[in-house]
Amino acid sequence: MPGTLAPRTLLIRIGVAAVLLVLVMLACALVGPQTISLKAALTAPATGAAPNPDYEIFVRIRVPRILLAALVGVALASAGAVFQALLRNPLADPYILGISSGAGLGVILAVIGGLGWTLWGRSPVAVCAFVGALATVWLVWGIGRITGKYHVTGLLLAGVVVNAFLSALILFLTSIAKSQQLYATIFWLMGNLTEEDFLVLWVGGGGIVAGAIGLFFLSPQLNIISVGPQDARSVGVPVEKIELAAFAIAAFITAVAVSLSGLIGFVGLIIPHAVRLVFGPDHRQLLPLSGLAGAGFLVVADTIARTIVAPAQLPVGVITAILGGPFFLALLIRYSRKVYWPA
Repeated sequence: MPGTLAPRTLLIRIGVAAVLLVLVMLACALVGPQTISLKAALTAPATGAAPNPDYEIFVRIRVPRILLAALVGVALASAGAVFQALLRNPLADPYILGISSGAGLGVILAVIGGLGWTLWGRSPVAVCAFVGALATVWLVWGIGRITGKYHVTGLLLAGVVVNAFLSALILFLTSIAKSQQLYATIFWLMGNLTEEDFLVLWVGGGGIVAGAIGLFFLSPQLNIISVGPQDARSVGVPVEKIELAAFAIAAFITAVAVSLSGLIGFVGLIIPHAVRLVFGPDHRQLLPLSGLAGAGFLVVADTIARTIVAPAQLPVGVITAILGGPFFLALLIRYSRKVYWPA
């Protein structure tokens, strides 16, 4: 069970992690196929009649993309930590309840259907991914509730079954899609961070940040629930209400992240474990530190994805898998004696 965590220690750790994240984001903003100067990028957008290329690259291309990567990293890592606590399963991640298959089905339907409308600047691919993810996760939640007493087991089994069924539909639709449609769908399924306008970042980022803050305020109750629902009820914790609130928020920010970036694996699985191995299982620090670490990890991964084979770009999901696996194994070997899994 998590031990005592002094508020001052918590604030210091969060502050240091936030400063490190800002430094990582700034450094990655200066890295790319085109070398730019930070001093020039922070000056006027144009000098006389000539535009300032450093300003245009830094402000209009790299900063929005880096902010997007950070927001998606916060969402996936925070949701992963919450699902691991709620399901009391160390292998739980944001996609365990069928979110990935639901979003993927929405995307392939949008691509094959040739939808051309937009909503708040977002393509139908992103909107259908968001709707598909939310619809699937609430379907799984409803099936899990029907199982009654064994709610956690019911959620896991329902997620597996729904995910398998929707994955089969995705494979069927992919097999009958045209080659150009197939390429667009597969690239999205591997994770694709593209530059976003600031309106989209404000809307999506506001939802993710609000959700992450909401999860932080639920962290003391999650500490108790992770030990066992019966023990939590015995000390007066409304387990069902807390689980529903945490589940809803985690599912929502995951759906937002998926609609913005496609399916990016490993972030929601390994980052919470890495933070837990180093700092312990207390959700009061696990949630904020996981969010900040997930943001930094995805910013670095995306920087590698857009530079390693420039001017071409790799799907960022490929980079997260390549970097995440060895990194997590190294942490596991070093901190194995400190590991704690919820009962």
